Amino acid sequence: MTTWNRQRPSHMPSHRYTDVFSRVDVPLADTERQWPTRRITEAPLWVPVDLRDGNQALAEPMDPERKRLFFDLMVRMGYTEIEVGYPSASQTDFDFVRLIAESDIAPDDVTIVVFTPARRDLIERTVASISGIRNEVVIHLYTATAPTWRETVLGRDRDELRELILAGGRDVWELAGHLPNVRFEFSPEVFNLTEPDYVLEICDAMTELWDATPERPVILNLPATVEIATPNVYADQIEYMHTHLARRDAVILSVHPHNDRGTGVACAELAVLAGAQRVEGCIFGNGERTGNVDLATLALNLHAQGVDPMIDFSDIDGVRRVVEHCNRLELSPRHPYVGDLVHTAFSGTHQDAIRKGFAEHRDRALAEGRDEREIAWRVPYLPIDPADIGRTYDAVIRVNSQSGKGGIAYLLETAYGLEIPRRLQIDLSRQVQRHTDRTGDEATADDIWAIFAEAYLSGPDDAVRVTSLRVDAGAEVAVEVDGFEYRGVSETGPVDALVGALDRGGIALEILSLHQSSLRAGADAEALTLLEYRGPDGPAWVAGRNGSVLTASVDAVVRAANAVAASREVVGS
Repeated sequence: MTTWNRQRPSHMPSHRYTDVFSRVDVPLADTERQWPTRRITEAPLWVPVDLRDGNQALAEPMDPERKRLFFDLMVRMGYTEIEVGYPSASQTDFDFVRLIAESDIAPDDVTIVVFTPARRDLIERTVASISGIRNEVVIHLYTATAPTWRETVLGRDRDELRELILAGGRDVWELAGHLPNVRFEFSPEVFNLTEPDYVLEICDAMTELWDATPERPVILNLPATVEIATPNVYADQIEYMHTHLARRDAVILSVHPHNDRGTGVACAELAVLAGAQRVEGCIFGNGERTGNVDLATLALNLHAQGVDPMIDFSDIDGVRRVVEHCNRLELSPRHPYVGDLVHTAFSGTHQDAIRKGFAEHRDRALAEGRDEREIAWRVPYLPIDPADIGRTYDAVIRVNSQSGKGGIAYLLETAYGLEIPRRLQIDLSRQVQRHTDRTGDEATADDIWAIFAEAYLSGPDDAVRVTSLRVDAGAEVAVEVDGFEYRGVSETGPVDALVGALDRGGIALEILSLHQSSLRAGADAEALTLLEYRGPDGPAWVAGRNGSVLTASVDAVVRAANAVAASREVVGS
């Protein structure tokens, strides 16, 4: 161990486990490996299995109403191959397949997939469920093939299990091979822990048995049923099958990654690089244990790389509402793309970068004379434009004790139309920081406006008041200071005239900067003057607010004068 790494051994019994290379041969040689240099340039065929695999993982499986709602959602989103159930396992699933057969809920271009184990009575019930379906149908046959499953679960050696699988394949062919709209799929479950030569032997036997041709291809689905290795290992396993399968042009190579190690998405992406053409998963990753691979994340990862995912997530919150209702499971606020917080920045540096990125995006669209939705997206910290998936920008920046001036300024600008100068941003951020440190709460745009108003639009107002103001060629103002009236005249404008009158009244007011802005208030816009002046403790800020720009400016100067007068009295006492 190096001197800079002071980690100590844990008390966990890691010696009880072996790595993947001790459990299964991964025969792909470095000279054969091609996937690391490939790129994904088009979407694979996505096959949601929410209605079967996802449904099996629910504490309360979907009733017919929820199944129908979920199915309709997937059709609207553009999925053209959907695994709809396990008709031999439950009456609900059988009845749902019959609903598809006896109604028009499945458009003509949607392929229906049904799932069955390799047992004749269950295959018979599965074939009975699809009777009369006009759509293309895939009968999906599966059997676990890995050594632990063979020996512990099924009690079969390699030859015995091979015969069991082929017997199931022959039953499927006998009962449905004559149906012109039916194709076949085989999954050697726990493929990733099965000996490569054995799984290749069985897969080739199945494509021969089912007479796979390019016109009637067989789907070979290779599941990472329990994730047990880094994603590169799965990619090697998939590429080995891709390059060694017989009848490769008559095979649709499919993958079905689970997420036990939290790398299901990476497994699927690398598998596509390695030759997979089809990906099974659940829309938001629901499934047994830690779930199936997340199809939404996979699709939107492609979108973020400029590749059309071929599935419509433009109303991702609408999709989420249906999925949460059907699964009765809430999604994490940090779930990729769909989570409530995934487009939200609390960190001050991130907020500042995002705010500047939005400004650059608007300016570039204006300079190019194009719509903001059409130009290239390059806002920092936001991989995609939230508007692409139906999100607004309201929650992109939120303010808490970790936030900075950029986020505060962004919220005021988006919620109130108020643009404030950088030095005022710094001053206001201190005010907001005190609030969030004291309360421990997030500060909303309304909270920040209330803090702004308290800090800059209120204060002592009894020492100084304007009694008259005339503006024509120049400006003349009368001001009352401690009960005495003083006048000021200026050809420059009312602010200079007011400062002169105050000086005569004994209040020396040094104005450092004055900024005019506007404030949205319903359908109207009010003028807001932001004024920086030198107070006894250094530069300070006040503001004036009115429907008139002139009155807003005068109010700001008077507020600064009252602050100076109040501080003078404090010093004097």
